[in-house]
Amino acid sequence: PHPTLPDPLPPFNPLVPYLVKPPVIEPKDPEQLLMQTPQGNPLLLSHTLQELLSKDTVQVELIPEKKGLFLKHVEYEVSSKRFKCSVYRRYNDFVVFQEMLLQKFPYRMVPALPPKRMLGADREFIESRRRALKRFINLVARHPPFSEDVLLKLFLSFSGSDVQNKLRELVQGVGDEFMICQLAPRAKDFLPADIQAQFAASRELIRNIYNSFYKLRDRAERIASRAIDNASDLLIFGKELSALGSDTTPLPSWAALNNSTWGTLKQALKGLSVEFALLADKAVQQGKQEECDVVEKLNLFLDLLQSYKDLCERHEKGVLHKHQRALHKYSMMKKQMMSATVQNKEPESVEQLESRIVEQENAIMTMELRNYFSLYCLHQETQLIHIYLPLTSHILGAFVNSQIQGHKEMSKVWNELKPKLSCLFVGPHNMPTPPLSPPEGNFFAN
Repeated sequence: PHPTLPDPLPPFNPLVPYLVKPPVIEPKDPEQLLMQTPQGNPLLLSHTLQELLSKDTVQVELIPEKKGLFLKHVEYEVSSKRFKCSVYRRYNDFVVFQEMLLQKFPYRMVPALPPKRMLGADREFIESRRRALKRFINLVARHPPFSEDVLLKLFLSFSGSDVQNKLRELVQGVGDEFMICQLAPRAKDFLPADIQAQFAASRELIRNIYNSFYKLRDRAERIASRAIDNASDLLIFGKELSALGSDTTPLPSWAALNNSTWGTLKQALKGLSVEFALLADKAVQQGKQEECDVVEKLNLFLDLLQSYKDLCERHEKGVLHKHQRALHKYSMMKKQMMSATVQNKEPESVEQLESRIVEQENAIMTMELRNYFSLYCLHQETQLIHIYLPLTSHILGAFVNSQIQGHKEMSKVWNELKPKLSCLFVGPHNMPTPPLSPPEGNFFAN
């Protein structure tokens, strides 16, 4: 008799909690760090945002370029607070690390890497890629399954020269998360009946969140960029005042009567460049702070959301698609079997066909289990997105604080500059006069 095929897939609810406590099975080989069944609810993530952020903080810094025979090789110093060590990594090391994560955790959110861009990599591109690599490794280091996996520990702490081979060796022959996780064969038991409908709703919600955050990031970049442009303009403005005050061109005789006035003005203008340089410095600080505290945090969240979108695509084009193809192949085999029975073909050919049908049924059952496990992981990854959502308040808080601090510091400099303008307003008898105020209404009205 043929094995009974599982029921059709039910829809997905990514937010319903489940109170099922599966048995905990200790891994046979602790060195492999096999996936263990979590205590308590196997589907519900109990982490808070603060707990995720405190798992590790990884710094990625550029180290001086090493010139190869033809190309310059960019290296990074990767420092983990958790493992208390620093290692040197190349971009290709990150590539292999990501490939191994995808191979071992195909049903989890593995962040994308920035492009390689071999030739013509300018400083701006290299810095942008450094930031992206930093976001990548921090998202990985704070992801619950990844953070406890030996792949991460090796990448952040192994100081040997063959890190890529070591990473591949860890994955070779071990199998992916479905093969290791004790819960995988029973994932269906923890999923609700409407899982597909809820998965579609969740995917739509996160797509909308991504689009909004993308626009917020774009505007935040422009605001930070304007602050830095403003700094450049203030610095040039101050330099021009200084150049005007340093002008040594002699006065013509007809202007000699106002010689002392012009000399006083020049001296005052020359001194103002210091304040404008200070204003420029404050504006640069504000722009850089907003790039770091606002734009980078928005980019971090966008990277996470993009990895969720990529995961949804892998689910539909990978497991789900293979499952549907296998079902179609099974259907064709059944038709051939019926045809062979009707036509009274040789017993040997019928037996071969029956054997192939049994093999296909077993393959379908494995794919079915993988499909449920994929949905199980999607459920948890959806929760992870929602755990990260409060990051929005951190970002807004950083933006507001940056604006308040920046305006406060610049206002202080402007107020210190104002008394120094008094000597610029000199009356007929070298007496200071207040600056003229524009009349009420439009100053430029006809």
